[in-house]
Amino acid sequence: MQARVPGVRLSTAAAGIRYEGRDDLLLIELAEGGTCAAVFTQNAFCAAPVTVAREHLAKGPVRYLLINAGNANAGTGSSGLRAARETCRLLAGMAGCAMSRVLPFSTGVIGEDLPVDPFAQSVPALLSGLAEDNWASAAAAIMTTDTVPKLVTHQVGLSGGVVTLTGIAKGSGMICPDMATMLAYVATDAEVPQAVLQALLQQAVAGSFNAISVDGDTSTNDACVLLASGSSAVRVDAADSADGRRLGDGLNTLCSELAERIVRDGEGATKLVRIRVASAADRDEARTVAYTVAHSPLVKTALFASDPNWGRILAAVGRSGIGELDIARVRIWLGDVAIVSGGGRDPEYTEAAGQAVMRDSEILIRIDLGRGAATTELLTCDLSYDYVKINAEYRS
Repeated sequence: MQARVPGVRLSTAAAGIRYEGRDDLLLIELAEGGTCAAVFTQNAFCAAPVTVAREHLAKGPVRYLLINAGNANAGTGSSGLRAARETCRLLAGMAGCAMSRVLPFSTGVIGEDLPVDPFAQSVPALLSGLAEDNWASAAAAIMTTDTVPKLVTHQVGLSGGVVTLTGIAKGSGMICPDMATMLAYVATDAEVPQAVLQALLQQAVAGSFNAISVDGDTSTNDACVLLASGSSAVRVDAADSADGRRLGDGLNTLCSELAERIVRDGEGATKLVRIRVASAADRDEARTVAYTVAHSPLVKTALFASDPNWGRILAAVGRSGIGELDIARVRIWLGDVAIVSGGGRDPEYTEAAGQAVMRDSEILIRIDLGRGAATTELLTCDLSYDYVKINAEYRS
């Protein structure tokens, strides 16, 4: 199925902001009357475009999203804010709309000034090239260290008809989103009031983009945007209605697929790892344990080496900060192989069984805390030589 959302048009251009010989600017246009919801990074050093996007979104309806790759415009102070606002002003002037109807986004190297001239030179071509079928080129234009573009499209049946959901994302490193360098843009042709759209987005992000980690670093630029053009005339009035739940389920599925593609494309990653924590006292406790294991360099390097060094997982659970943890009740598995029970190595465990699991390209680590009924699942990956190489040479 070709990716297309009626009422949403896209265009890309090669502005040469950092990369040569490839598109690095993306423009997304939302039909008049459409609605927009967004969540942004919680990093205190949020990028200038995040600050401006928040300001503009609070002022009213959105018409355009303007995204550049290669320069994050983060850690750039007042000059970064001026540059972000100037790019919005340039586009608004040529498109004939208020500057506040443009949301800017950037991804790339932190701490470098964002040049405005490439935007001024590229905006006319971006506007003239807008089309509904440019999702594939859009997914490629926002890539930085990504090795593959990330694009997903689905259709959802609602009581008033079928609607489309299409999304793109970028992200490969600096991935540990905390959105109460990852960007995602999702659109639907359903008609959804802004408040309902925001509720659906926050629900979807909680179980997808906010439940992944490549390296434990939360970007200054994380953002996820959901657009609803209304072009299908199929209306969803409440998130908790039958149609709201159906659309929410479709959005959850799409965001989860995009999130998994980000982890699979983690910088230097060779393995996809699911960490499933059960029987926690509450969800926060479950997430704390999952993230402690996911962020352990010792666990991640053992995964890369296919080494069933189960003591590293046990140690990570033990140092996760859970108060009064009864280690005799904790159980840990690699896939279906029990590795820890009763406070130590499971009596049935064998190195050969653990090794067989660790050789797989997809690995499940299950942890039962024996404390309550809360559960969580987190996606992560291993830590390879290539991760070090990619990030050591990132600015070369």
